[in-house]
Amino acid sequence: MGPLAGLRILDLTSVLMGPYATQILGDYGADVIKVEAPEGDVVRQIGPARHDGMGPLFLNTNRSKRSIALDLKKPAGRDALLKLAEKADVLISNVRPRALTRLGLSYEEVAAANPGLIYASLVGFDQRGPFAERPAYDDLIQGGSCLAYSFIRAGQRPSYVPSAIADRIVGLAAINAILAAVVERERSGQGQKIEVPMYETMISMVLGDHLGGLTFEPPLDKGGYARHLSPDRRPYQTKDGYVCALVYTDGHWQRFFRAIGRPDMPAADPRMATFAARMKHVDEVYAELGQIMLTRTTAEWLDIFDKADVPALPMHSYESVLEDPHLVATDFFEMVEHPQEGPIRSMAVPAQFSRSKARPSRLAPVLGEHGEEILSETGFSAAEIQELRQSGALCAVEGE
Repeated sequence: MGPLAGLRILDLTSVLMGPYATQILGDYGADVIKVEAPEGDVVRQIGPARHDGMGPLFLNTNRSKRSIALDLKKPAGRDALLKLAEKADVLISNVRPRALTRLGLSYEEVAAANPGLIYASLVGFDQRGPFAERPAYDDLIQGGSCLAYSFIRAGQRPSYVPSAIADRIVGLAAINAILAAVVERERSGQGQKIEVPMYETMISMVLGDHLGGLTFEPPLDKGGYARHLSPDRRPYQTKDGYVCALVYTDGHWQRFFRAIGRPDMPAADPRMATFAARMKHVDEVYAELGQIMLTRTTAEWLDIFDKADVPALPMHSYESVLEDPHLVATDFFEMVEHPQEGPIRSMAVPAQFSRSKARPSRLAPVLGEHGEEILSETGFSAAEIQELRQSGALCAVEGE
């Protein structure tokens, strides 16, 4: 029984931001009902797959959920969702609010069915602003939130982080907001609508590091955290590969130079003597460290850093991380048997709870796999379920 056992969530999200959030809530014990359109979440089609609609992005973002496929454009589908909402604690959606209103699923309409519901709307932009109705995707938000520009300041071409980092970060922000609203409801007994915008959430995250001198009026500089933007802040090349290390505190630098036979440093170099001096000359410091790193192999450096108690890790590939000795020891990667897909690799829930252990409750579902089960436990009779099927409002399980 995970810490969120007993919490029921209606998940009207697709792609990555919302599904990532609801997977974590499901891993923590919530009963997550994934409401999919007849064609299913588009992420089902991304990546190599053994069966259509069961790609790896979907498998790795939709475990711990049950799936029901409803056509919400049909009155019967909309009515079925409202009946599901009557027994739900949270409804979470990343459908644009205007589209939900057209479907008759605005906050006011859903709250009429369940006044205690937490209605979480994951949107691209704060709905009070002129961008309210614009579509938003990870790439756009990375650009608008200054991430792409940060590469320019670091001496590179403007780039996107090669991961759906905005989707994932905003998904985590959504979890925070949802659980805060759940706690508040325990005190007030009232539901409410919450809104989590991608744009503002990511700007808050990025500028937490990089607002810099622009914090002040008049500005003290053009913004940017110098260490993060140093062109040599990257994995260090060694004789035979790369290593990731952060020689950061005064103690790190002293132990590092002793380990390589230069105990006179960093005191002998004013640029390295203090934390403030290193931050002021960070580009020169990192460049010099980069030259030193070329003198030994990755294995030699990892041994040196370990003995000197300096933070370091190997630079992993997608394949080598599977064999990381720490992750192997903690059973982070586990081979599990999916009822349709056969053996698949699953990742553990990172957070550890001493009593209410969090773990995946089920593997990612086939489209509409649990439709009849969900409707039946909500109070629909067999005849009503059959009627929903015949009307096309409830879609059949793939393969039926």
